[in-house]
This record gives sequence, structure tokens and C-alpha cells, in this order.
Amino acid sequence: MKKVIIAGGGTAGWMAAASLAHQLAHLDLDITLIELSDIGKVGVGEATVPAIRDYIGSLGLDIFDVMRDTQATAKLGIRFDDWSHDGDSFFHPFGLYGVPAGQTAFHHLCHRLREAGEDTPLAAYNLCTQLALAERFTLPNLTPKAAFEAYDWAIHFDAGLFAQCLRTFATRLGVKRIDARIHDVAIADNGHIKSLRLDDGRDIEGELFIDCSGFRALLIRGALKSGYQNWQKWLPCNRAVALPCERTGPLTPYTRSTALSAGWAWRIPLQHRVGNGYVYSSDHLTQDEAETGLRSRLEGPALASANHLRFVTGHATEVWKANCVAIGLAAGFLEPLESTSIVLIQTGIEKLIKLFPGRGLVAASLREYNRTTTLEYERVRDFIILHYWASGRKEPMWKACQAMALPDHLQQKIDVFRASGHLVRYEWESFHDPSWLSMYAGFGINASSRDLTADRFDVPQLRDICTRMTRDIQSRVASAETHAQFLARSLRVEA
Repeated sequence: MKKVIIAGGGTAGWMAAASLAHQLAHLDLDITLIELSDIGKVGVGEATVPAIRDYIGSLGLDIFDVMRDTQATAKLGIRFDDWSHDGDSFFHPFGLYGVPAGQTAFHHLCHRLREAGEDTPLAAYNLCTQLALAERFTLPNLTPKAAFEAYDWAIHFDAGLFAQCLRTFATRLGVKRIDARIHDVAIADNGHIKSLRLDDGRDIEGELFIDCSGFRALLIRGALKSGYQNWQKWLPCNRAVALPCERTGPLTPYTRSTALSAGWAWRIPLQHRVGNGYVYSSDHLTQDEAETGLRSRLEGPALASANHLRFVTGHATEVWKANCVAIGLAAGFLEPLESTSIVLIQTGIEKLIKLFPGRGLVAASLREYNRTTTLEYERVRDFIILHYWASGRKEPMWKACQAMALPDHLQQKIDVFRASGHLVRYEWESFHDPSWLSMYAGFGINASSRDLTADRFDVPQLRDICTRMTRDIQSRVASAETHAQFLARSLRVEA
């Protein structure tokens, strides 16, 4: 299948175009991207997870060149303010906690110390967290001597500039770009897409179509009538307003998420501005109230008009149907609480490349793509649901979340942790054990028991080890340069 048509530009479209053109260059694909200039930019995909560096590396690009071109900053995790209750704060890091003792995970050792009266928080044993909260940054040691030295990092970037970078990259590799609107979709007798009719009268034929048309999902749900799995019963927020402003606050190496009365607000620091937004439930807040509330939080003058968005959390029932694969918002949407929008684009592309049709479409490959994509979305969904369900806030929206019945797999995870302190991991989990630990600790979800192998170590011995560990972490934090200094040195810019 040589002729590939990508419907839609933006982050999803140009990520797909760049990857296919680069990684499948030996197939000599004929790739055309239809920009769909009438579809506005969503503008919430500016925070990422560490996998973005793998994507950039897969194209042979230098991470610091991309950061320089996209006004990027470093990201060590997410700070959650007021989620448990007003005035409370905790951090979700991209790093490990402490040092395990053989097969005994570190958090079981901490449990033993807490039983002995120690009250040092788990976050004190996480180098990534401590660097972030001190607004410092240093690249991870590629050969860490201790487990707590192992951490990762992501970036915040201007998604529009990122798409421009990828467009330049992809077109140099031969990707053709058409700036036009799709007027109609022609379906062949076998139920496959035959061609796209543009507003200028042209018919663009293809063999494989990639739907990157955003929330409209023009191909996968519009033309091919794929159903949609609606998850709003678990995730109540269905609106967002985004508004960039001048940066006057600190250049933090982390995203900030602040819980509010009917949702939550994000702060994403870039070199040239700050991205702000309010994700909320329209059952509990009007559009005008949301915009007014967001404007009252801006740290500097607004740099654009407010961008109001409507969405339904969930995913297409069939993300790959017939000869069409949906990538990005056309495939599904999970609110940006954990910065997963871009990584879901990335993994969608990776799976497509692995299962790319050779002599023709194979039903088993389509089923596997849809199976694993569904699992991935469900795993991310469950992690996000935990934030809402575990909150201790008292407003009506939050009280309703606390009372809801959880998906079975999420309930099992929580039950096992509460009973034994053990962490359950399922197939296609995007978030690893440290992420779940940060949530359990942040929301005060405690285990009633622990791994009994922790009893092999006496309390004075554990106390001494942990004291030296926290001192070691603070020493590393003190010796690290500030985030602003790191950017100025590494990117050769004025941060």
C-alpha cells in the first residue's frame, strides 16, 4: 500500500507524516497531507511525557535543536495543588523513589519506618521531585549508582512551532502538502475509502488513509461510521478554555495542575509565554464563568483571545476501520491532566508502523491494533479517574466523583494496594509504579499491610540508610544549576 493520504495537519498529522516518511523511507511511500486549514488548533498539547524524546530521536533529530526551535522548557513532572484539599500539594515525578533492598520495593521499607514513628514523606526520597520543587535541573546520570538517581525528563513546547518543525522535516523527505478543505469522502463498494473530494473539485485517491482531522473525526466516525466509547460517567469535565499569557512567574521545570471548584487549571511555562487553561464540567460552570475564573489566575497580560473547546472523553470504537487509521483527537480524547495527548499520538504511529500493510490489509492486524489501542486508552483513563475519585474536595462535582463506581481494573488496583501495599501492573500500562505511588501518597491512600520481607532489616539500620539517602539527594539538588541556567547554557538562549 504505497499511496498514503493524511487528513489533517497539526501535531498529529505532521508527527505521522514525519515518522512514516523517515522510518519507512525504504518503502518509497507516496505520502500526501491535506492541511485542513479550516480546523483550528486545539492548543492544549504543550506538555509531554518522557517518551517524546524517543520520538524526536527516532527521526534523528537533536532534542536541544527541537527545544530551541519550539521555545521549549524541561519538565520533570506535574505539581498538583489543592487536589486533596485546599492548601495541599504533591508531585508526580518522572523518577524512582529511594533504593529497593533486593526484591523488597522501597515503599515497603518506608511503611516499616512509618510503623516505627518516622514521618518523612515518600517524596523526600525522590531526586526528580526535589529538583523540580527547587526549580533546578540537570540531565540524569546515564549510569546511576543508586536507584533514586534514575529519573527521566520531558519537555513543554509550543505545539504550533513543533508542527512547523515536523512539516519542514517531512516535506524535505518528499511528503506533499495540500492546503484545502475536504468537501466529501467517496466510499467504495467494499466499504473502504476511495478518495477525498476537496473544495476545489479535486479528488485525492489513496490506498491507506490516516484521519488526523481532530475532534471532527471526518473519516473514521464521519465517513466510516465507527462508534464511540463515551467515558463521561467517569470523567465529568467536558469543556476547556485555553489562554496564553506573558510569563512573570518562575520558569519551573514542571507543569502545574490546580484543582478548582468545577475542574482544574493548568500552567505550562515556555520560554516566550505561559500556557494556561481551565478544564471544567459544563454541568457545574458556565463558559463565561470559566473564562472569568481563568483570567483572574493569569500571572501576566493575555497574549491571545480565549479558545473555548468542547469534548467528550472516550475513543472511537474502531480506531482502525477498513483502510483508515485514526491518530490523535480523531482516535479519542482523554483530558490533558497527565499530558498524554501527544504520547497517544506517538504510540498510535508506532503501532501503525509495526503493522503497516504490506501486500494488503489483514483483518488480524486491524483487530490487534484496535485491541491494544483500546487497552492503552483504558489504562490512561483509569489513572486519570483516580485523581477525581480520590480527591477530598467538597464541591458538588467532586463529591459526585468520590461517590462513583470505579472501573473493575482500577478498583482491583486500589484494593490490592490497600490490602498489601503491592502495585498491580496490567498490559499496556502507560504509567509505571512510581506514578501510582505518587498518587497514592498524594491522596493519602494508605496500605494496611506491607511486604513482610521488609522485616529482614531492623529499624535503626533503615533509619540510618534513609537519613543518608535524603542528605545525598539534597546535596545533588544543591549542586544542580537552576532550570533557567540549564536552558541558557544548553539552548544558548536567554531564559
